[in-house]
Amino acid sequence: MAISGKRRGFRALLPFVGPAFVASVAYMDPGNYATNIESGSQFGYQMLWVVVMANLMAMLIQSMSAKLGIATGKNLPELCRDHFPKGVSVTLWIVSELAAMATDLAEFLGATLALHLLFHIPMLVAVLITGVVTYLLLTLERFGFRPLEKVIAGLVAVIGLSYLVETILSKPEWGQVVYHSVVPWLGPQESVMLAVGVIGATVMPHVVYLHSGLTQRRIIPRDDREKRMINRFSVKEVVIAMGIAGLINLSMMYMAASVFYASGHTAVADITTAYQTLTPLLGPAAATVFLISLLASGLSSSTVGTMAGQVIMQGFVGFTIPVWLRRVVTMIPAVIVVALGVDPTRTLVISQVVLSLVLPVPVITLIYFARRRDIMGILVNRRLTTWVASVVAAVVTVLNALLIYQALGGPAPFLGN
Repeated sequence: MAISGKRRGFRALLPFVGPAFVASVAYMDPGNYATNIESGSQFGYQMLWVVVMANLMAMLIQSMSAKLGIATGKNLPELCRDHFPKGVSVTLWIVSELAAMATDLAEFLGATLALHLLFHIPMLVAVLITGVVTYLLLTLERFGFRPLEKVIAGLVAVIGLSYLVETILSKPEWGQVVYHSVVPWLGPQESVMLAVGVIGATVMPHVVYLHSGLTQRRIIPRDDREKRMINRFSVKEVVIAMGIAGLINLSMMYMAASVFYASGHTAVADITTAYQTLTPLLGPAAATVFLISLLASGLSSSTVGTMAGQVIMQGFVGFTIPVWLRRVVTMIPAVIVVALGVDPTRTLVISQVVLSLVLPVPVITLIYFARRRDIMGILVNRRLTTWVASVVAAVVTVLNALLIYQALGGPAPFLGN
């Protein structure tokens, strides 16, 4: 066994691979497509640093969430229920359910759009197909966690290969990619909204809860030494999985920058226009690959979103509903949006802003528990980790406050033009 030291290298890591890759799906869901495409087409390469920052945040937060499950044998919602007054837990549950619904809206609409554009299926029919397919994927859980993890990993591979093809075809300016990945920039109000949307699309509230549930009973440690060993492997998996997700997010934005912004198509603010514009610029093959990746993203992330919803409900309030019922309930907002003819991509971007506004809640509670030795034991956060995580929470909160301030008409004189 890996924790006994009998396996080395990748073979030692393999038993622990799964939770972070499942969580990473939420970091490349259709909401990312919407925010990254709009950011790249409007502002070129200048917003790439936001993706890098958000991904580093994700690595830290998801590793803390995974560690929480390993250390305590409980997930974050369960700890909230155990240590907070009932009213607080119920309030947190309601807020978290709203975040889960906003997430599912983005994921459903993404898969629906992909089906509609790929196969010319009516949008309402595509919504129903998406619901059925994601429910069938969820039924794989009855055979254990591995079959579903393998399917999700396969869908992640499809997304990654698709954007490798898109990178080759779009030929980005690598000097610009490197420079703007590390040099911060914010401009007009729309760039601030998109920056918050990118963070909301990257650091996802529901998978902060879910990751602790995926690790809490996966491999049960017998002593502190095994807890340290399991956590060490978990951190490696998080870095690999979130690193892949980060590269895919970067490629989404720099593809939009190199294809749309560079050619003067700065008004590409929705997925449908992106698909239609890609066809004459890079050819039908590139447009089709784009939609295939979007479909894989929507199906996999919607499946993971439903898993997270179950963990959130069971943890905070102690009961669950059948998976099929949760699938039907969380479909309703997407069906309403499609039926009313609301712009799907704009809805995707707004949903990511909603997620970003909710994000401080799980992050702050995670920091609170991870710093307590009486809860975490040997895996308690170091002071530096707590300090850095607190800075992350503060950055997210300040960005959200800035977004609300600007939305109400307030100027932001310290931002460049």
